[in-house]
Amino acid sequence: MYGQDEWNVRQDDIYQPDLSDKPKKKKKGRFWATVGSGLLFGLCAGLMIWGVGQFMPQISGVVAADIQGKAAATEQPGDFAAAKPDASAAANTVETDQATDVPMSDLQEESDIAVAQSEGMTKAVVTDVTAVVDTVMPSVVSIFGTYSVTENFWGYAIRQEETGSGSGFIVGENEDELLLVTNNHVVADSTSLSVQFIDESIYDAVVKGTDADADLAVIAIKLSDLSAATKSAIRIATLGDSDNLKVGEPAIAIGNALGYGQSVTTGVISALNRDYSVDEDGNTQALIQTDAAINPGNSGGALLNVSGEVIGINSNKIAGTKVEGMGYAIPISTAKPIIAELMNKQTRTPVEQNKRGYLGISGLNVDSQVQEMYGIPVGVYISRVYEGTAAQKAGLKKGDIIISCDGETVETMEGLSALLDSMEAGTSVQIGVMMSVDGGYQERILEVTLDGNQ
Repeated sequence: MYGQDEWNVRQDDIYQPDLSDKPKKKKKGRFWATVGSGLLFGLCAGLMIWGVGQFMPQISGVVAADIQGKAAATEQPGDFAAAKPDASAAANTVETDQATDVPMSDLQEESDIAVAQSEGMTKAVVTDVTAVVDTVMPSVVSIFGTYSVTENFWGYAIRQEETGSGSGFIVGENEDELLLVTNNHVVADSTSLSVQFIDESIYDAVVKGTDADADLAVIAIKLSDLSAATKSAIRIATLGDSDNLKVGEPAIAIGNALGYGQSVTTGVISALNRDYSVDEDGNTQALIQTDAAINPGNSGGALLNVSGEVIGINSNKIAGTKVEGMGYAIPISTAKPIIAELMNKQTRTPVEQNKRGYLGISGLNVDSQVQEMYGIPVGVYISRVYEGTAAQKAGLKKGDIIISCDGETVETMEGLSALLDSMEAGTSVQIGVMMSVDGGYQERILEVTLDGNQ
């Protein structure tokens, strides 16, 4: 604390600003002194900058030569450069009770657990797939279809046409046809199909064979319809071997995503032999899982390896807010024997309407939902049999359920009509039927000779 006397200061010791109105005298010569100092400073600064620009390159060269000479003098031929401690070296040592640093490599050699070795592995990340795409793109096609869809409205069957798109790839040819593979759900219930090739040419196609359980189909285009330019632009795809796939290897998907045309996505094989539910009945398929984007329209397209071989047929994708990057493809090794069988089936070309054969029924679709509600088989429920028709003559009755026609699975009235449209009047065909017997259903195969125009 300060005493009171120490705060007493004489008035004369306190600075008092001059608040008078008298003008102050200006000192002559100060202005010219300031200007002269500025000019002198600018001149000196300019000389320094010029000197640095002239002599610095020579000085740098002398210093660099001196450093290189010293380094050469200390380096011995055949010797490794002296190891310098760094963060990686410190990270590869551990401290023992005696504070002795032991190299991590020594600990790994003494361990009973095998150490993952990276020597000899191919250190490659596939980022450029242009070469594969250029090779395979001529094999991949876009498929567009018109589909007949029947909806039940208050007990009435209303049929309407819709359009859709998918993908496929060229798998081979025979004497008369170019053959392509796609998913069964891409062509099921179609009333017409068209295919667009890499040269943007479009041709009509027909279904040659289908396997609904495997979700595979083969469609055909007449070779005589193809132009010379299209034939020279397209290629037959090379089928690979999906049995030797490994999780983590690259995968390339090509397809007609969203119907906008061919697009390419890349990823890896995420998993193998994934059991995926293919229908509401709980049936499953062992599929390839990939994170290469497989979007609507990609169905039937090719899943490729880095060699450009088809290793899978793009089929499904799980969608949802909690799921990302889970696409599925049918393994090509599983599909090969089925494809070979479908390629050898008779092509079902629609015949002229006045020559078509008719069965003589009206029917309703029995899907899995109706099956669950009423306990009846999936197929076509016969709601009416017309008198004097082929159906009545063969013994078909109201309430029977058609499940196959000429060896092809039938699940909808549209699918049955598409099969019958390729058969002329007088053709004998085997119809698979589930008949109600003693409160249950028994399968029967009936031989039916189709009638002429109704």
